[in-house]
Amino acid sequence: MFNKLCRIFQIFFLCLVFIFLSVGCTRAEEPQEIVIGVVWPFSTNNNLFNEGIDLAVKSINADGGINGKKLKLLKEQDDSEVVKGISIAESFAENKSVQAVIGHRNSYVSIPASAISERAGLTMLPPASTNPALTQNGFRHIFRNIPGDDKIAGRLAEYLGRQGLRRMVVYYTDDVYGIGLANFFEDQAKQNGIMVVDRFNNYSNVEELKRLHNRWKAFGYDGIFIATAMPGAAIFIRDAGQAGITGPFAGGNALDSLELLSIGGETAEGTIVGTTFDRNSDSPETKNFIKSFRQEYHLEPTTYAALGYDAVMMLAAAMEKTDIGDRASVAKGLRDPVSYTHLRAHETPEHLVCRLLIEKKKNTINTINTQRKNI
Repeated sequence: MFNKLCRIFQIFFLCLVFIFLSVGCTRAEEPQEIVIGVVWPFSTNNNLFNEGIDLAVKSINADGGINGKKLKLLKEQDDSEVVKGISIAESFAENKSVQAVIGHRNSYVSIPASAISERAGLTMLPPASTNPALTQNGFRHIFRNIPGDDKIAGRLAEYLGRQGLRRMVVYYTDDVYGIGLANFFEDQAKQNGIMVVDRFNNYSNVEELKRLHNRWKAFGYDGIFIATAMPGAAIFIRDAGQAGITGPFAGGNALDSLELLSIGGETAEGTIVGTTFDRNSDSPETKNFIKSFRQEYHLEPTTYAALGYDAVMMLAAAMEKTDIGDRASVAKGLRDPVSYTHLRAHETPEHLVCRLLIEKKKNTINTINTQRKNI
């Protein structure tokens, strides 16, 4: 009997040792890095976005990381393709080391991908997707740090109305972005005393634009609103210039690109663009970002660089207040908006946006200088 009790005690003791060693090993193997997944069309439509996110990570890690842990970006390229984007979204959802996701760029990819992230309790922050539907599904883990097209169109209509424009033409592309933005603008234009006298979505050549221009002059038009993405918007402005059309031109955030001036040329100078990044802000965060970006890359930061930088910084700030082991908790931290390159603002607790600014593009050597009017 005594021997039997001893044997039971030995087995019990060995079990305790095994449990202790297992726990110890588990703790030793805990990852020392925090991973954020980033999905973007890096090779085809970067616009210094990659440089912005890398600069943010460098800054965070130089300051000790997030609660003592280094931040790492897991980058994937979706090439602005829905099927590829959904596949990447599923891989991020299944990868338990990924604590949050930045991306996608295009709304038509972000919207289906958002459902995958929501089901996985994975916080997703698309920094350039402007379709309002992205944050209208009641999802608790989907955010944005850029206004929707309805807000962008509304603010532009307000600004243009205050500038005295009354009869405008709308050029749009026959896709979700173009039709949506054009419709939002036309609705808001009416409320600001502007009549849309013509809408068109294609032209064959410069000669056709000349014929259209004659028609618009008969209508007494005084400006053109562009609801299309780049490089199409810049190509249209270039062609318009060759047809003798001088604008003024106005458009959404898609026009806030280096391609606007490089492709559009002199005709694009003075184009009115709805944007989010205020390079002239007096905030220490903005000044520090611009200074650091120039030092690191010897370039002027684009709005997409700022949006990427801001997205990383906001997620890092959220993670500092949450349980790193529970990625679903990141969303709770994001509901307290913090912005590092823009003036802070948010519309609802469900999605973050930045104050929308109006920017007139002017061409200088290797930089884009801006004259802004806050709205």
